[in-house]
Amino acid sequence: MKKPKKAKVTKRDIIELVVIVGIFATIYLTGSQAEVFGKVQQVFLKTGVMNASELSTESYEKADFNFKLRDTEGNILDVKTLKGKTIFINIWATWCPPCVAEMPGINALRAKFKDDPNIHFLMISEDRDLQIAIEWVEKKGFDLPIYQTSTPLPDIYETGYVPSTFVISPDGEIVVKHTGLANYDTRKFRKLLSKLSAQSSVPN
Repeated sequence: MKKPKKAKVTKRDIIELVVIVGIFATIYLTGSQAEVFGKVQQVFLKTGVMNASELSTESYEKADFNFKLRDTEGNILDVKTLKGKTIFINIWATWCPPCVAEMPGINALRAKFKDDPNIHFLMISEDRDLQIAIEWVEKKGFDLPIYQTSTPLPDIYETGYVPSTFVISPDGEIVVKHTGLANYDTRKFRKLLSKLSAQSSVPN
């Protein structure tokens, strides 16, 4: 019985391997891993599997407003001042592929409610340097209010994961709590925000 011939490594095989290694090395050295893998996950979002309309809004928790944020101008926002409004909180980072993937949808969602005084978007960056987040958002052409924590986040928002998203109702309840990737720019989710906004407008 003849021994099987060993596959010869050709010059073309070596070149292809070098090219593949080079691509991955470039991705790693340029710090663009989040961008590349974020793009892949954006394709996944387009399937509709992770639409926020499928998220559970059944179990409510009391929100904790005892924290402060710093905006891109260095101003301090006391979140307590937003009580009675609808608050969309997204905890994210530029180095996080799922965060990168869902950001276009959040930007589109915010654009639809930008002029609604009863809805506030708090995009809380986990980047050590807020300037990195600011420059990334500007490069992408997003119009999102970026913040960094000025005081520690209450335990209820410390999930240990990014992205983590919360929606707080005018009644001070967390009506949406989700960790991981999702598409929030859906008809059902927009309807939820509109409904909550109307509750803010109703005088006590």
